Amino acid sequence: MKRLGFAALAASACILANPASAFTVYVSNERDNTITIVDSEKMEAVGTIKVGQRPRGITISHDGKVLYVCASDDDTVEMIDTETNQIIGTLPSGPDPELFVLSPDGKTLYVANEDDNLVTVIDVEARSVLSEIPVGVEPEGMGVSPDGSVIVSTSETTNMAHFIDAETHEITDNVLVDTRPRYAEFMPDGSEVWVSAEIGGTVSVIDNETREVTQTITFEIPGLRAEAIQPVGVKIMPDGKKAYVALGPANRVAVINTETYEVEKYVLVGQRVWQLALTPDEKTIISTNGVSNDITFIDTETDEAIQSVTVGQLPWGVVVKPQ
Repeated sequence: MKRLGFAALAASACILANPASAFTVYVSNERDNTITIVDSEKMEAVGTIKVGQRPRGITISHDGKVLYVCASDDDTVEMIDTETNQIIGTLPSGPDPELFVLSPDGKTLYVANEDDNLVTVIDVEARSVLSEIPVGVEPEGMGVSPDGSVIVSTSETTNMAHFIDAETHEITDNVLVDTRPRYAEFMPDGSEVWVSAEIGGTVSVIDNETREVTQTITFEIPGLRAEAIQPVGVKIMPDGKKAYVALGPANRVAVINTETYEVEKYVLVGQRVWQLALTPDEKTIISTNGVSNDITFIDTETDEAIQSVTVGQLPWGVVVKPQ
């Protein structure tokens, strides 16, 4: 575990004076085939779960009882009991599952299959495939609207966001975005979808009604070349007022005002920041930092990095257990 600078220490002291609730954090480590369990209050690793090969996407059931992990090189989604930390089954994900999203009712998992250009729709309870939806080349990002009616899949090579009707499993709209889109996140009210483009270096804001790009958010960091700024993970606060974007090898998380679409701050974290998660009390954003093999806790009130915690090798995804 490593401490950060003076401002971070001050923020940490403030948190100690007003302690947040303790949450269980799960981090998928792509290189060593593990999940690291982290206590958010202690800010330390408290356990490790061995999983399948190349774990990447990770999410959790809405009741917090089952953890879902994309074991990409095993072509499956593993199910883990969060009480016992044991694998209790698998789901038929299709080849090379990378990212997925769970429907708001918790019954359906939508999985991006990068190798065969499909989105696999899975009935979680029956553990069966409901549908396979052809999309663009190399799908990765998956988003679902708050009401569950619309799914968005991003295709890295086609450079599109595909809007899919959740009832018919048909594509209704294809929206051209910037180069190599990696993540899709709906606004809490469902009005917009934010799509990050890793190589393009931007975030496209798409109106969910017109299906048109209405804003393109760019990033500039003094001292860094533009090609080092590679947006990946996106997390929008539940009140819809602020968004966080992981900027890959720029080693920073951008803080964006969602009303003005302006970057208000860059938070320095670990190396090659990839995905983001928010604690249920909304007080902390957690980033995975692949090259430095750690995660960073960011205070959402001050937007200061508080502390980094060493996890496994090449941390990729992160999710927090709801209470």
